[in-house]
Amino acid sequence: MFVISVKPGQEVIETVTMELANRSVSNGAIVSLVGAIDSCCISNMPKGDAKSDILTEYQQPFEMAGTGEVRGGKPHIHCILGREGDTSLAGHLHWARVDTWFVHVYVEELHDVP
Repeated sequence: MFVISVKPGQEVIETVTMELANRSVSNGAIVSLVGAIDSCCISNMPKGDAKSDILTEYQQPFEMAGTGEVRGGKPHIHCILGREGDTSLAGHLHWARVDTWFVHVYVEELHDVP
């Protein structure tokens, strides 16, 4: 297992993708993701169409937790975002910007993937 650190001034998906390429990781499990972000875009499916996505962008700070997988060198992350007012959002992460704190992504490389 290894940790990818996303630092202030970096974007989560871009940074994770670059580090996976640097380590030649094609397949793996994103066992845990923890940190805080300042803006992001997540998606969810509309009630009547599971093959469509509703993308929503947020320009506010969030606490962030998540898991996911790596297939073909590309991260696929699902996350839970906590925000002011003790409410949370969840969805598929398209991008997230770190400006204040950090995000740590714990990855376990897998060699035998179905």
